[in-house]
Amino acid sequence: MLWFRMWSMELSWCWRSSAMVHHAHHQPGLMNSLESREQLQSKREMRNFKVQLSCSSGDLLFLALNSLASQVPFARYLAMNKITNMKRYHIAKVYRRDNPATTRGRYREFYQCDFDIAGQFDPMIPDAECLKIVHEILSDLQLGDFLIKVNDRRILNGIFAVCGIPESKFITMCCSVDKLDKVPWEEVRSEMVGEKGLSPEAADHIGEYVQLHGGLELIEQLLQDPKLSQNKLAKEGLGDMKLLFEYLTLFGITGKISFDLSLARGLDYYTGVIFEAVLLQQENDHVEEPVSVGSVAGGGRYDGLVGMFDPKGRKVPCVGISIGIERIFSILEQRMKASGEKVRTTETQVLVATPHKHLLAARLKLISELWGAGIKAEMLYKKDPKLLKQLQYCEDMGIPLAAIVGDQELTDGVVKLRDVATRKEVDIPREKLVDEIRRRLEP
Repeated sequence: MLWFRMWSMELSWCWRSSAMVHHAHHQPGLMNSLESREQLQSKREMRNFKVQLSCSSGDLLFLALNSLASQVPFARYLAMNKITNMKRYHIAKVYRRDNPATTRGRYREFYQCDFDIAGQFDPMIPDAECLKIVHEILSDLQLGDFLIKVNDRRILNGIFAVCGIPESKFITMCCSVDKLDKVPWEEVRSEMVGEKGLSPEAADHIGEYVQLHGGLELIEQLLQDPKLSQNKLAKEGLGDMKLLFEYLTLFGITGKISFDLSLARGLDYYTGVIFEAVLLQQENDHVEEPVSVGSVAGGGRYDGLVGMFDPKGRKVPCVGISIGIERIFSILEQRMKASGEKVRTTETQVLVATPHKHLLAARLKLISELWGAGIKAEMLYKKDPKLLKQLQYCEDMGIPLAAIVGDQELTDGVVKLRDVATRKEVDIPREKLVDEIRRRLEP
C-alpha cells in the first residue's frame, strides 16, 4: 500500500508536469490501440516489436511494444484518416518484450510519455521543438543534471559507407556501436572483428568517427572531412544537424545538447535525426555514486512509417520522442533511499482525528465539510482509533496537518489544528477552519 501511494503520487506529479508542457506546445492527446496481424506481420521493421494476442472472435491481434506502442497506432491513425499535419502527446502503459531489469527501472509493463509532430515542414524546426520539450520536462522534474544526445541515421550510414562497410551490415554494425555508452571501444572493436567479421582496419576507421562528440565545431569539422563530405547521405545529415544546432542555440538549450556519433538507436526504424536523454549525476551531495538506469528519453524522425499503412504508400514525415516514467521513478527512489531523505507518500493535506471514543459521527461530519471545501483530507477507517495512532499515521505519511475534534471542541465550537512537524496545536473557530488550513498550506 505504501509503495502504491508513493507510485501514484509520483506518477501524478510526472503526468502533470509532462501534460502541462505538451499543452503549452499545443499538443492534444491521442491514445494507443491494438493492431491487426496484417498491419504488423508484413513490416520487417516491426517483427521484433510485438506480442501476439487472441480475441474472442478468433482474430489475431498484435500489441506493439515500447516506442512502437504509440507511434504505430499514431501512424495508422494518420493514414486511415488521410491526416497530413498533426501534433499530439500520449501518456499510457506500454510493454517490453525483452527480459526486465527492475533494479534499473526496466519493467515489462511500464508507463511512457510520447509526443510526436507529423507533417511536411521546413527541416529541423519540429525536431528542435521536440528537444526543447524534453529539456523543459526534465528541467521541471528537477532530476539533476542531464544531457540530450543527438545523431542522425544518415550520418552513421555515411560513416559506414566511407569505411567500406557493405550496406547489408549497417544494422549489425549499429548494434555494436550502440554499446559504446556501456562498454569501452576496445570491447566494441573486438565484437566487430571477432564476431561480425569486420577487418581490423575497417573497425579502426569506424572508431575514429564514432568516439567523437561535441557541438557545432564538430559538425563543421565533419563537413570538411574529405571522405564524409563526398558522401551524399552524410552531407545531408550534417547539413541538417548544423541547422538543428542553430535552432537549439536560439532556444538557449545547447548547453544540454551533445552531437554524439556513438548514438545509434533504432536504426532500422528511424530515418533521420535520433535523440537520447541521459542523467549525468546526482543532485544530492550525499550520494557518491550516480544512479545507473540508462536513458530516460529517446526518439527521432520516422518518415516512412505512415506510408506503410497508406494504401497508396503516401508518406507523412514524423518526428517524436518518448520519456520513460518508470525510469524516472527508479532514479527518484534510489536517490532518496541513498540520501536517507524521507518521502511524502500522499497528497493528503489534513487528517481528521478524534481523541476519544464514540466520536465517529463528529469525524465524518468534519471530513465532509473539508471535502466540500476542496481540502484533501482523510481519516482512519476505525470507529474509535487511538489518538497516538492517528498522529503517528500523520508523521509516517507526511501529512502536514491534523484537525482534532473532541467533546470539548464540539462544546466550544472549535477544532484543534495541529502542525504535525512542530507538534504545535491551536484552537480554530470551526467556521474559520477552511481558511486557516488554506493559509497554512500556501507555498
